[in-house]
Amino acid sequence: MLTKTRAIVLHSMKYGEDKTIVDMLTADFGRVSFVCRLPKTQKGKLKKQLFQPLTMLSIEFDHRQGGGLQRLRDVQMSQPFTSIPFDPAKMSISLFVAEFLLYATRGEQQNEALFQYVENGILWLDGQSRSFANFHLVFMMRLSRFIGFFPNLDDYHDGDCFDLRNGTFVAIRPSHADVVEPAEAERINTLMRMSFESMHLFQMNRHERNRIAEFILTYYRLHVPNFPELKSIEILKELFEV
Repeated sequence: MLTKTRAIVLHSMKYGEDKTIVDMLTADFGRVSFVCRLPKTQKGKLKKQLFQPLTMLSIEFDHRQGGGLQRLRDVQMSQPFTSIPFDPAKMSISLFVAEFLLYATRGEQQNEALFQYVENGILWLDGQSRSFANFHLVFMMRLSRFIGFFPNLDDYHDGDCFDLRNGTFVAIRPSHADVVEPAEAERINTLMRMSFESMHLFQMNRHERNRIAEFILTYYRLHVPNFPELKSIEILKELFEV
């Protein structure tokens, strides 16, 4: 069945001599993998630059039930970026977010709210000129709401630990090692309550930001099957002194 939908590129990989496999998050079908042939000249509709991480597309394809690689019929850029490709810090964040989403949304079916959240977050980052150092932290924590393991913030009290395994704030430290101590658990609680617009009110230095990122990624590894260590986090750790 020929269908159209909005899509966000997460990853592309060369396949054989002239084909590329592209993983996308789509508005109407969740995660979909496509195989396409990229022409060696610039005359064809499908161009390599359309499949850069987080590129927003309008696509047309033959939707075939049963999964497997789908085949693209038409691709158009729907929301050209104004700053992400030209700002080294934003580019580093976008590469990290794309890798994060590749694993965090793996297996996701149609979820319009999830897609809208990701789309709005990326567009917010593209339009922001400053105060986006905490973007990836807020983005990751709030995404957990859409995939089913957002913590209950009503359970938090001053001095609580955060139990990463059970996704709860607890007064008594659990016996296992997957726990965030009270000082940093308070930061996580604050981040969960923030929006992109208000996160600039939360000041952290680079070391503190990296610590929180490690906790959040551990949280995802505990709750998302086969969630790996992310390669792009190492570059992100070097950004933003304050």
